[in-house]
Amino acid sequence: MNLETLKPYFPWITLIVLVLLVGIANPAFFDPSGMLSLVADIVPLFIMALGMTFAIYIGGIDLSMQQVANLVTVVATIYLAQFGLGVAVICILAGFGIGAVSGYVTTRQYVPSFVSTLATGFIALSGARYLSGERALSMDATIRNETFGWMFGKTAGVPHELIIAAVLLAIAWFLQSRTTFGRSLKAVGAGELAAVSSGINVDKIKIIAFAISGTFAAIAGLMFSVKLSGGDANLANGFLILAIVAVLVGGTPLTGGVGGVLNTLVGTLIVVVIRSAMVYLEINATMQQMVFGIILIVAIALTIDRSKMRIVK
Repeated sequence: MNLETLKPYFPWITLIVLVLLVGIANPAFFDPSGMLSLVADIVPLFIMALGMTFAIYIGGIDLSMQQVANLVTVVATIYLAQFGLGVAVICILAGFGIGAVSGYVTTRQYVPSFVSTLATGFIALSGARYLSGERALSMDATIRNETFGWMFGKTAGVPHELIIAAVLLAIAWFLQSRTTFGRSLKAVGAGELAAVSSGINVDKIKIIAFAISGTFAAIAGLMFSVKLSGGDANLANGFLILAIVAVLVGGTPLTGGVGGVLNTLVGTLIVVVIRSAMVYLEINATMQQMVFGIILIVAIALTIDRSKMRIVK
């Protein structure tokens, strides 16, 4: 058994080793209720990473997700009283639309995805700042609890956030693995020219992938807003790099075509364990970002398909 054969199992091996190391250093880590709470806390990050998976799976990237989530926190806070549960539809449609615009600019205007999504992210950020008046907003606690309180309850000791995450994971897995769209996604990620030759509408697939990415970012933003009972143009800051790290360390490389949403689940759990270890070691937030920056570089170096990066001379 060589290194290439073991490569698909590296994320699982990494997760198991990290859990054992952190558990040995801090036995309280293995407390079931504590672990459930720990995992529930990062559900918005996981949802964001799920969306990012679709963008990276086709060989692109979505740098607008953090700002889409920020915009949604503001929209949800401002319009909750007026539209009630309908504000969730507004937020999701906004995320879908921004993602679709990113996909359109990428495919039809031939702008690289990291530029197009960065630009739409700035637009979303400007919208969030304008709507919020550049200040933190608070939700009406009563309306919040009546409309979205169910999101954060428990059933048989299981936090509802985990149930929501499981449902979204199942939907994402079905789209990726059991539909023609999912097979087309894989084909585009594996080789765009070959996908075009086989008759796949690559532009359409890419636009839908980015729209899905924006949709998941909006759902994550809505959960941020409801959980923290407010909105802010900076509320989700710091989660973009974590979402990218979760996708890459899970085994979905920037070159696309392999990995997928189940890998992102493992990658997110790896991020959770690493964050837990750093909190236990009392590493401050600034240093944590530096650590994840290093992990991001290492993850790219280990997962990227260099055969797609070769320049024909």
